[in-house]
Amino acid sequence: MVNAKFHKRILDRATLLFVGYVLALLLARIFESRLIYLPNYEGRLSGDWHPPDLRVQDEWLTTSDGIKLHAWWIPNPKSKFTFLAFHGNAGNIANRAVIYQFLAETPANVLAVEYRGYGKSEGTPSEAGLYKDADAAYQRLVTTKGIDPKTILSFGQSLGTSVAAHLATQHEVGGLILEAPFPSAAQVTRNLYWFLPGLNWLMYSQFETGARVREFHAPVLIVHCNKDPVIPFIMGQRVYDLAHQPKYFLEINATCHEEASLYAPTKYRIGLQEFLTAIESRRPQK
Repeated sequence: MVNAKFHKRILDRATLLFVGYVLALLLARIFESRLIYLPNYEGRLSGDWHPPDLRVQDEWLTTSDGIKLHAWWIPNPKSKFTFLAFHGNAGNIANRAVIYQFLAETPANVLAVEYRGYGKSEGTPSEAGLYKDADAAYQRLVTTKGIDPKTILSFGQSLGTSVAAHLATQHEVGGLILEAPFPSAAQVTRNLYWFLPGLNWLMYSQFETGARVREFHAPVLIVHCNKDPVIPFIMGQRVYDLAHQPKYFLEINATCHEEASLYAPTKYRIGLQEFLTAIESRRPQK
């Protein structure tokens, strides 16, 4: 009799744990967008929208599905390249003015795109939506501003690495730069939510950065802080392993995520210039 009660107690607890686990998976699936996208982190419109040390021009883009996006155009008259910049998850472009200033000093033009639902842009973020946002920005550079596609650098940070990689497989660009990339959303999910095995199979969003990199056949630069607290360093190494030659890996010895250029500006600048030289060497001689 005692054994029967004990077994029943164990079975009841196991049933509760199973039900709780399934419920957690379902809730994660239902609220997936809120778990992935963080447009309101620290205030949607926080930051300096008119940085004194950066010649910012406001640009307004319209996507193929009619969403109005805000972007920053930062021209440099000495530019040889144009960075098409896709930032990471939390915050907005105003929070990253110092990063765009670093890129502009290459010297280069910078078009920093604000995803739908972020900053001053309309809409609600989604994976397919972010790719449409990238397409609209690319068309602005090529069609309106007359930028040579071979001089466009698809530049992404964290979440933006998936957007940058996807764009690079859909349109002609001169090179791809990924800072703190990850192979796929599934791998990030397994890392963050290790206590919910199987959650990655339920995720609607894929963000297959690794798969897109394997399709890309122009120069690739991977930048990753070796003590990244958000995206593990090993994930950047995995993306690098999937890339074709010529490819470059820039390891930053610091605890940082999207701030590699701030923690090691000299090392970053040297690595970036080496990468740009490699792109120029591939161009046909006139």
